Amino acid sequence: MKQLFLVGFILAFATSYSQQSYYLTADRVFDGENLHEGWAVIVEGDKIVAAGPKSSVKEPAKSIKINFPNSTLTPGLIEGHSHLFLYPYNITDWDTQVLKETDAYRTARATVHAKNTLLAGFTTARDLGTEGAGYSDVGLKRAINEGVIPGPRLLVAGRAIVSTGSYGPKNYDHDQQIMLGAEAADGNDLIRVVRDQIGKGADFIKVYADYRWGLHGEDQPSFTLDELKLINEVTRSSGRVLVCHAKSKEAIKRAVLAGAETIEHGDFIDLEIGKLMKEHNVTFIPTLAAVDMISQYRGWKKGVSPEPANVTNKKKSFKEALASGVAIGMGGDVGVFPHGNNVLEMELMVEYGMKPFDVLKAATSVNARAFHLENQVGFIKAGLKADLVIVTGDPSKNISDLRAVKFVMKDGVVYRNEK
Repeated sequence: MKQLFLVGFILAFATSYSQQSYYLTADRVFDGENLHEGWAVIVEGDKIVAAGPKSSVKEPAKSIKINFPNSTLTPGLIEGHSHLFLYPYNITDWDTQVLKETDAYRTARATVHAKNTLLAGFTTARDLGTEGAGYSDVGLKRAINEGVIPGPRLLVAGRAIVSTGSYGPKNYDHDQQIMLGAEAADGNDLIRVVRDQIGKGADFIKVYADYRWGLHGEDQPSFTLDELKLINEVTRSSGRVLVCHAKSKEAIKRAVLAGAETIEHGDFIDLEIGKLMKEHNVTFIPTLAAVDMISQYRGWKKGVSPEPANVTNKKKSFKEALASGVAIGMGGDVGVFPHGNNVLEMELMVEYGMKPFDVLKAATSVNARAFHLENQVGFIKAGLKADLVIVTGDPSKNISDLRAVKFVMKDGVVYRNEK
């Protein structure tokens, strides 16, 4: 109740709060790339105006002082792969959410998911498709931007694109017209569909470069290389970028060669594919938590029963990606697991072999650069948006300390402040 009251109060007075100046200090300041001690950060309006050693950063008169004991100040975290219109499949399965829940109901839930994401310290999120809720994400983004509801700064995909026959829901009577979780298109019709999605508000074009539609249910490419190149050409002409769901090696290869900027999931990345991605400046968004949680929903007792093959494979592919040197961002496919529990992905990244400090970078500076936001967020430096988070502890050593959120600011507005 205390958090809900605080959020409501801050939103009601967002305009006046945005005019305040803040003087923030912490035991440690992570600026997106390096960790510092003895630093201070000054915020005026919606911008960071100064950041550096306390000796060189003068405290403004009448500023609001923010400090917590044993704390670390970081840039607002960036969630790289979310589905705000989905919620955990062990509560309601994916087919039921897509087919039986109205867009109005799903949007109502999404507003809560957005708030939970923000209060967990994720001030920016990329939403990778509404999965059957049309362009409701465009409306959600507008409501957040206009201060109607609290939530992270959003980049949205709208409907996303799949090839005919590949996507779900599946296995229903073919005499019925079953609504898909994304928009089907092929060949030259891809030009029209890409343009239509852009016109309806998509910030980027998300394509399923493969899907589990192989003869034995395995992941197989769903678009040809030429089709993916065509999508990318139309997308680029609008100033947007192509991102690809791709698990199989062949689909990843086609997506990279076609010009995709991020690869989502990448379950079968190996050293060779990782090096190809690195050569083409492609960022890998691993979504480890989705595989882990779906396996648990299917009966795996983590830490008790034997590890399922898909989890073992995911660990192997992640280690291959690390060894290849490809840029690795942070994105958990949250929605498969609860919104607000985004840090789970970061914990698994550490569990699978990535250093906590590098995971911090993945959720800040790496994602910011991958999503072309580096001149707005992802760093603590003068001129950037005042997106700041304070946690208890030192997440550069123990990533789970990111769960101990004490303070969240987005655009200079305080949404969480636990004194």
